[in-house]
Amino acid sequence: MNQDLALAVMAGLSRRPRRLSSRFFYDARGSELFVEITKSPEYYLTAAEREIFEIHSGELVRAFALADTPFELIELGAGDGHKTALLLEALTEYRFTYVPVDISEDALQDLLGSLSIRFPDLTVHPLQEEYFSALRQLRSETRKVVLFLGSNLGNLSDEEATRFLRQIADRLHAGDCVLLGLDLIKPSFVVLPAYNDAAGLTRDFNLNLLGRINRELGADFDLAQWKHEPSYDEAEGVARSALVSRIRQQVRVGALQETFAFEAGEPIHTEISRKYSLAVLEEILAGTGLVLEQVFYDRRRYFGDFLLRKPD
Repeated sequence: MNQDLALAVMAGLSRRPRRLSSRFFYDARGSELFVEITKSPEYYLTAAEREIFEIHSGELVRAFALADTPFELIELGAGDGHKTALLLEALTEYRFTYVPVDISEDALQDLLGSLSIRFPDLTVHPLQEEYFSALRQLRSETRKVVLFLGSNLGNLSDEEATRFLRQIADRLHAGDCVLLGLDLIKPSFVVLPAYNDAAGLTRDFNLNLLGRINRELGADFDLAQWKHEPSYDEAEGVARSALVSRIRQQVRVGALQETFAFEAGEPIHTEISRKYSLAVLEEILAGTGLVLEQVFYDRRRYFGDFLLRKPD
């Protein structure tokens, strides 16, 4: 039994309002679906950040200020590494080890396969870990560049984001840097379709969380009786996803030996996706030990990659 998932499901479904953490989206099927989502026309985030790397990779590498010092390029939530390959190309003259971190073994294996073909001489040390576990391993004296791309920070509340960035900073040395990819606050007509695409990929991605609980914990969620419900508060700058019960129903989770009752219309909150402005980011950075040095935007300014550094 997946003990971590079991504990989270017990806690999340026993509370009001009900919640399940988005970190459990990424089993093999979830990772596969997310890759498809990033290719959908509505999901602008990946294309916008890729454009930043296409336009600015040389500037980014120079901004890292690495000179001829060996370093570790540590990517938290590496996924398929599609965008990062553009940065790796710009770093070919440098001496570094690439450390992709991902919770999904399947995603890491796919990444390693593609890297071995495209960059046969690249030194790669993959870590199949959650972010916080991986951070505890960042203790060597080697210089570090940490990549946290794709606006993954947006899955945390602002308070959690501050704590997370502080934990990164605590494991860095003076001069080390973080490249933080963030989705920017935009109108609803741009943002909301990214979480409710016409092909239903985001719907299937969200519902797969219940499917995973069925498979791994012996639950009997009837996925047809749940609907994917995204929302976006433009003033607040936060997109949210929930799974809403279509009927009054009971769900048995065999591994927990528990039955949970749901009312018609009752949601299980599964994800937040924070959108950012410079003002929001500055508030989050206060007290983290990291300072903002430079920002790189795509042409439409939908997305930004923010270079943070631990000062001397």
